[in-house]
Amino acid sequence: MKISWIKYEKDNNSFRLPQALGFDVFSLSDLEKTDETMAKLVKEQYDTIVISNEVAGFSEDIIKKYQKDRNIKIIISIDKDK
Repeated sequence: MKISWIKYEKDNNSFRLPQALGFDVFSLSDLEKTDETMAKLVKEQYDTIVISNEVAGFSEDIIKKYQKDRNIKIIISIDKDK
């Protein structure tokens, strides 16, 4: 199992622990590139992708492409503040 995390570059609170432990945490400077980044990670054989709630709002592929794909798990992290 290969796991990655995606967050917004200016989000300093999400995924601090995985990042501190050396896991693959990707920071996006342009949220419009969310789907492009997810496609790249799938191509690199990441089978579990955890994305912050803020980033998830910029993805069309979460529902269109990956909802029924049993090989890819997309997990949307909820905000701690809410």
